Amino acid sequence: MTPSERSSVISGDSQAVLSVSAASESPKQLRRIFGLWDLVLMIIGTVIGSGIFLVPGAVLRSVGDSVPVALTVWLVGGVLSLLGALTYGELSAMKPRAGGLYVYLRDCFGRFPAFLFGWTLFFVVSSGSIAALAVAFGNYLGVFIQLSAGDTRLVAVMMILVITAVNIRGTRQSADLLNVTTAIKVIAIVLMGAVLLWHGKHAVLGDANSSEHQASSVFGFGSGMISVLWAYEGWQYVTYSAGETVNPQRIFPLAFLIGTSALIAIYLFANLGYVVALGSSGVASSTRVAASALSVVVSHGAGKLVAIVILISMFSAASSIMLNAPRIYYAMANDGLFFRSLSRVHPRFGTPAWAVGAAGVWSAVLAASGTFEQLLTYVVFIGWIFYALAAASIFIYRNRSPNATRPYLVPAYPFTPIVFILAVMALVINTIATQPVRAAIGLGIVLLGAPAYAFWRRTAKLASEETIDHG
Repeated sequence: MTPSERSSVISGDSQAVLSVSAASESPKQLRRIFGLWDLVLMIIGTVIGSGIFLVPGAVLRSVGDSVPVALTVWLVGGVLSLLGALTYGELSAMKPRAGGLYVYLRDCFGRFPAFLFGWTLFFVVSSGSIAALAVAFGNYLGVFIQLSAGDTRLVAVMMILVITAVNIRGTRQSADLLNVTTAIKVIAIVLMGAVLLWHGKHAVLGDANSSEHQASSVFGFGSGMISVLWAYEGWQYVTYSAGETVNPQRIFPLAFLIGTSALIAIYLFANLGYVVALGSSGVASSTRVAASALSVVVSHGAGKLVAIVILISMFSAASSIMLNAPRIYYAMANDGLFFRSLSRVHPRFGTPAWAVGAAGVWSAVLAASGTFEQLLTYVVFIGWIFYALAAASIFIYRNRSPNATRPYLVPAYPFTPIVFILAVMALVINTIATQPVRAAIGLGIVLLGAPAYAFWRRTAKLASEETIDHG
């Protein structure tokens, strides 16, 4: 980073609060409209997709059917996510700008890694996640309507077009839709857990485990943690919309605390319900644990009720990603590192319409082509490298700008960010060690962004020189 860039970052840090309080309502800028509960429901809505309905069986199998250990894995995964969220709370309060993690990476590690993060998010991670949720939506719709493979992909594309249109039409409208769908799925999960606990016949902590199972559970803890962290993944997306949050200095830390804590409680409650309904062996042997549990305690037709909840859950998660991720492309375009048109704000709707539209089109292409599964498999773990780097930026900000305005300080600093970073790096190293070929392909896909970065960097430089010449 050049001295001039470093100087501008320091100046920007010290003026962060003033900039937010004096944010312009110009049609060329995004408006601040999100409140506390918008962010809380955004966090919950993004994280809860299909994982809690499918993953508990795999987690329990990995720890030798030990319910106490499995619940500990879910708790530890939630606490690790909370540590990361608290760290991002300080960063978001200090730098409440559109782009979130992209901004932290750019300021502290330079434009190239920040670009690679945005590049990977656009072409694989966020768009692939939306495509995966949309295709899964089509598959679950098949419970009610007979659909061919082609029909399923058509439904997926139509769902993506709907959430794209809603997010272009208005940020407030899309946030309201997300709030409603998230509230519905949370209520449904809580009711499901209550029904399972009330009518279930098994012990709360599962069936008795043999000593062999108890011993193997310790060795399966890491494997179970990978599945659990995947189920918790997504809370960081809310930082991308920091530029549209009212009073972000106060709201962001509180939203992260409430949202992540609520997720831990919801996940533990649902897992207890599954165990009481099916027993530890029943949960471990099920790949669709929610449907299996309700079928046992209610009726065999209860699987359709679960399908409805999952449909709402996946629609909500996809909508939340579409709401947040384009803010990074908008920030990249403003830096001259992406298609310039993506920096435009719609004069009537006040949304980054071009960025949302581009994300929707590419997500639809991935859903229609079916290529998202392989791409996500190769690349998704790399997202955690960027999440660790973003958390590490807190040390650079504090060292570089010790007198910057910080309305909120992460508790137990520096241990909170350090533990989160170490946990994330352990996850990444485990993936590289156990799946080296897949990891190498993923890194290769990310590094394909290098020539694209060189192109946009050169384009931005030429545009700057042209402006100077005309001036």
